[in-house]
Amino acid sequence: MVFHPNPNDPLPPLQDDVAEPPSKSRRKREMQDLQDLGAQLLALSPGQLAKFPVSGELLAAIAEARRFTRRDEALRRQMQYIGKLMRGVDPEPIRARLAMLRGESASEIARLHRLERLRDELLADEQTVEKIVHEWPGADIQRLRTLRRNALKEREQQRPPRAYREIFKVLRDLEADLPQEESGVSPIQEIEGD
Repeated sequence: MVFHPNPNDPLPPLQDDVAEPPSKSRRKREMQDLQDLGAQLLALSPGQLAKFPVSGELLAAIAEARRFTRRDEALRRQMQYIGKLMRGVDPEPIRARLAMLRGESASEIARLHRLERLRDELLADEQTVEKIVHEWPGADIQRLRTLRRNALKEREQQRPPRAYREIFKVLRDLEADLPQEESGVSPIQEIEGD
């Protein structure tokens, strides 16, 4: 029996309109990417990992993988399991957070540059300490002033810039600990505008 289409019925969809399922090679590449992303999570410290949007089951699998001391078959299987768990997670927020940790995102680079300018402003003018304390009330004024003095001495004596680097670490930690004010304009942005 031959089927004759009814001329009043809408046309069947064209082959181009039907979405084809991904090829096996593409699925394998995607799974390998997720497994590699899991390996990057495994390389993080527990404190850094706690800031990522991952499930408790995935955290437990990563903790289990950390117990393996040898690079053998058991670790490979555990990494495959981590990759399998990663399939149920949206990888984009994790990739964005990893990029921020590595300093690859444009916003993170801009933030680091802003902190470097603030550090240079602090070395040029001690009054910047008050602006820092206004921005971050929990800042240790005495420590900042001591680090500033030490950085200036190191610069004069042409010694390695240990205190200079420490100032940056302190500023970075202060910014990470306290969210920006809701006013939108921070004293740091005022410094940049001067």
